[in-house]
Amino acid sequence: MKQIFIKEVNAFLNSLIAYLVISVFLVTTGVFLWIIPSSSILSYMIADLGSLFATAPTLFLFLIPAVTMRSFAEEKKAGTIELLLTRPLSDLDLILGKFFAAFALVVFSLLPTLVYYGTVYWLGLPIGNIDSAGVAGSYLGLFLLAAVFVSIGLLASSLTDSQIIAFLLALVFCFLLYYGFDLLAGINVWGTWSEYLSALGMAHHYQALSKGVIDSRDVVYFFSLLAFMLATTRLVLSTRNW
Repeated sequence: MKQIFIKEVNAFLNSLIAYLVISVFLVTTGVFLWIIPSSSILSYMIADLGSLFATAPTLFLFLIPAVTMRSFAEEKKAGTIELLLTRPLSDLDLILGKFFAAFALVVFSLLPTLVYYGTVYWLGLPIGNIDSAGVAGSYLGLFLLAAVFVSIGLLASSLTDSQIIAFLLALVFCFLLYYGFDLLAGINVWGTWSEYLSALGMAHHYQALSKGVIDSRDVVYFFSLLAFMLATTRLVLSTRNW
């Protein structure tokens, strides 16, 4: 797994994808947080990072599939996937190596946003007038959300040898799991069941964590979804032996 991780990280650093993803994420979140009047901290004069955590999931919908689309699709198209699978590596080692490499890139793109927290912390009146528990919960939610999105991207990439198709599949899967259940629950036919339907989506659990209350049910939900996606990716790769 370590060799795969290092190989993938080097591949990211030697391509424009990593730098483009990080730049787009930081610039866009910065614009929403400081410049656009409808969401700017300076417009409302409230020590809050809500616009950052509201914008980030939507950006992840596009940026994470762009990171993961090449993971298996490129290997299949180049014919190197069989070479990898014949090495003394298990399918799980291969999947986890690629997963942690892509996740590390996402985490690296999130780390500079801590500057936003520090800035708002010191600009508050009085200093420190910010909901730090809510910020911590939101970051935890973002990390868990990113991990699941990465796992979905890997699954999508394992299904095809086209990076474009892998990107589109990951985008659709992520959108459906994040927004889809809320949109479905919004149809006025479910009655009291709409709340349970909404709870199946990632947005429900992400928003719950953003309130600063770490509920084990939300954490278990994300880890369960992550494990399911990685297990399904492993199943897809194992079909070569059928």
